[in-house]
Amino acid sequence: MVKGLGIWLATGLGLASLGWTGEKDGRLDIYWVDVEGGAATLIVTPAGESVLIDAGNPGYRDPNRIVQVATKEAGLRRIDHLITTHYHRDHFGGAATLATLIPIGTVHDNGVFDGMPDDPGKSYWEFAAQARRVIHAGDKLSLRQRVESPPVSIHCLGTRKQFIKASPDTANCEACAAHRPKDRDGSDNANSVVTLLEFGPFRFYDGGDLTWNQEFRLVCPKNVVGRVDVYQVTHHGLDSSNNPVLLNALQPQVAIMNNGTRKGGQPAAMQVLYSAPGLEDLWQLHFSQLSGQEYTVPGLFIANPVDEVQTSMPIAPLTGRRRDNRCCRNLTAQSASWLAQQAPCRSAVESRCERLAAADGCRRTLPGSCPRRWPSNGKACWRRGSSVQ
Repeated sequence: MVKGLGIWLATGLGLASLGWTGEKDGRLDIYWVDVEGGAATLIVTPAGESVLIDAGNPGYRDPNRIVQVATKEAGLRRIDHLITTHYHRDHFGGAATLATLIPIGTVHDNGVFDGMPDDPGKSYWEFAAQARRVIHAGDKLSLRQRVESPPVSIHCLGTRKQFIKASPDTANCEACAAHRPKDRDGSDNANSVVTLLEFGPFRFYDGGDLTWNQEFRLVCPKNVVGRVDVYQVTHHGLDSSNNPVLLNALQPQVAIMNNGTRKGGQPAAMQVLYSAPGLEDLWQLHFSQLSGQEYTVPGLFIANPVDEVQTSMPIAPLTGRRRDNRCCRNLTAQSASWLAQQAPCRSAVESRCERLAAADGCRRTLPGSCPRRWPSNGKACWRRGSSVQ
């Protein structure tokens, strides 16, 4: 474990802590700002230099939240580097307004390129910044180093569907054979900037909204990323990304999903994450109604457990068919409150949960539900839990 690492999930009112924070405290801090289904990941190096990857949605809500985290929590007076992964509004939309609220140093983006499917518009191209640079696969940000700390670097592994070359010993043939291609995504998602943050032995991966087939190219036939410690769940947890071939190659210990209540966390993507080798913890910025209680992680692992007052929460995902759980096999459209009234069914479900918890050390969460077998020691609980549904 690297000494001096802070990881923070930002809520609308504050931060959910996984570590330490402070101004120029000699630690590496990573903040996931809550932009409700967009992206805004703030990195502060041990030397106090800041890198913001994406700037959330248009309007003042997301830029104000970014500024609050940057100034009040991280003690910053400016954003030294802004990386725009691609030209979709939930990633670049807040940049122009953000520039009116806090000074921005260098903007790193894809510039204007041949075949560009989406144009961010005049306000993006002309907002105030100290410098602008087109980023390329293989580029490294020039970051100040702190003598007492491990070296820190941010490396662009790929962008505009071009990736760095792998070393000869990184063949990934066995995992690559399992790939099943999906329909081509013609939007700018496929052109996403892929970054790797390294702090001594610690490694953090951010793939923007890189799509399924491009993720395959990133690690096949050779894995140019290597294993990582923290994986920012690509594309907010949509199943057009998060290729299991990628997860099997990266083998992260922790995954963090910048989803919204009604965006991201799709069941197919959650299944891939729960099956990823070596994954110990999955964090979400919001409860996902697309996941329902079937796949959403326990409340302890959600930065914003309550977004708005609701009469009920779905037991199963809002889309797709719930798997047979023997007793309550037709509950796709039913609410959690309805299930609570079904005493015989509830008891049967709870008893299976309790047996699993005793056998596998799973953490039970909401009373009356048996959806979230969150493993304390890897994925064994999930696999056994699936077998009794």
